Amino acid sequence: QVQLMESGGGLVLAGGSLILSCAASGSTFSIVRMGWFRQAPGKQRELVALVTSGGITNYADSVKGRFTISRDNAKNMVYLQMNSLKPEDTAVYYCIADGLKRYWGQGTQVTVSS
Repeated sequence: QVQLMESGGGLVLAGGSLILSCAASGSTFSIVRMGWFRQAPGKQRELVALVTSGGITNYADSVKGRFTISRDNAKNMVYLQMNSLKPEDTAVYYCIADGLKRYWGQGTQVTVSS
C-alpha cells in the first residue's frame, strides 16, 4: 500500500502562484509515476500533470506553460508549481501514485479569486 499526503493548497488571487506538495509513504518502491488530478465543483475529475520516475512529464493543455510538475525520488515527493493562476483553476487537487494500482491522496483545496 502507498499513502499520499498533500499540502500547500489555499486561497490566492488570480495571477498569483501556489506550490502543492505530496509525500508518499509505504510501499514507495512500487511507484513508477506520480502526478496530480483536480476536480472542480460540478465537473469530472481531470488530469493536471504526470511525471514518471525517469522524469518524463505530461500536462493537460489547460495548464501547459503555467504549471510545472517535479519529483524528488529520494524523498518520495512530487510537487506542482502553479503560476498565473486563473479562477477556472479552482478545484480540489489530488495527488496520485501509480504502482501496483493507482493510489489517491485525500485532496487539497485550491481557490483562485478574481
